[in-house]
Amino acid sequence: MSPRAGQAGHPAHTLAFVESPVQLLNVLEWAHLHGLRGAAEPARPSVPPQARRAPAGVPASADAELTVVVLSPTDPMTRGQLRRMADLARDEGYRVRWEEARGGTTAPFHTIGGLAGSLRRADRIVMGDPFSRYVQLLLTITRARDLVVVDDGTATMEFVAQLARGERLVRWHRKGGRPGARDLLFAPVSSSARRRLTPSARRRVEVFSSMPVTETPEGVTVTANDFAWTRARFGPPRITKGADMVGTSLVETGVVDGDRYVEAVRTLARAHGATRYFAHRRESTDKLHRLAVETGLEIVRPDLPLELIARRGPIGRTILSFPSTVVHTLPLALAGTGVRVAVCDIDPSWLTETASPRAQGFLSGVTGTARDVHRLAAVGLA
Repeated sequence: MSPRAGQAGHPAHTLAFVESPVQLLNVLEWAHLHGLRGAAEPARPSVPPQARRAPAGVPASADAELTVVVLSPTDPMTRGQLRRMADLARDEGYRVRWEEARGGTTAPFHTIGGLAGSLRRADRIVMGDPFSRYVQLLLTITRARDLVVVDDGTATMEFVAQLARGERLVRWHRKGGRPGARDLLFAPVSSSARRRLTPSARRRVEVFSSMPVTETPEGVTVTANDFAWTRARFGPPRITKGADMVGTSLVETGVVDGDRYVEAVRTLARAHGATRYFAHRRESTDKLHRLAVETGLEIVRPDLPLELIARRGPIGRTILSFPSTVVHTLPLALAGTGVRVAVCDIDPSWLTETASPRAQGFLSGVTGTARDVHRLAAVGLA
């Protein structure tokens, strides 16, 4: 897919929609790989990322080849990380448009109405979450011939597999349950989005991912994300002697039992001498307080995606994680630093009664396909 596929003599304008900090990070990685420039720089190939930043005091303008639209969620932690990531995007010279997309009943109508013109003019659409109803609605408006899906964690693996099999788009932890009334009402929009995300003579589709893609849909271009921008922009980090642990939202999404999770964290931290716990942005305050009290771990709420936090340092020589996106991304972001990433499997007995029938197989696949990680057996619980 050509990064300059606009009208003759004019660079393509790209419109990216993000709803999480990791999505925005991966948009920046994609733009870096494809050589998209910010507003404050002349067109030139292969410019190091440090040289591509806009001069101090010069805001990114509509002349930038990339406009990032933040469909802001309501969660304070996510909003805080997104604002920090938005600042980094502006530093690179890209235009950032912040939308209070969920600020009341009428907010979605104002947001979609305000974006309609930009959607119709864009040559390329980049999205971080093709499962998002918001993004699926926006896809019904665009005329762009190029569509790009950047990583949104492990969900990217499921999206590619569902697209390859021609299935409806359903998040992995919800698959197997009955569609609700809202799902049925939204079904025509979701079906339209899936058709638009299927390559054709009129539409090109790219998936930009650091995740393993085992089922490639016909006609889809898969591009590897090796976190080159992150490694060029930050670090290398200072490495400490101890171990750090990475949190997960598997309890909050109803996949893993809360008591089992706390016990597993305590056992794993004790076995490996972990001292810090980097919380997932979706972890509840009550659960984190309980972890601090019952495990003695220092709870850290990162203000940026963990790939950037780890790259900036300081970071433990060993990073412990349960199956999640970071077992794929951290080895790439920390390549050459000597940091070891160790992943602990989820024991089937930890799953809740309401967990999707696919949960265990999917989580095992996340762990089993990770490269450059040390695999730990599920810890035994009393």
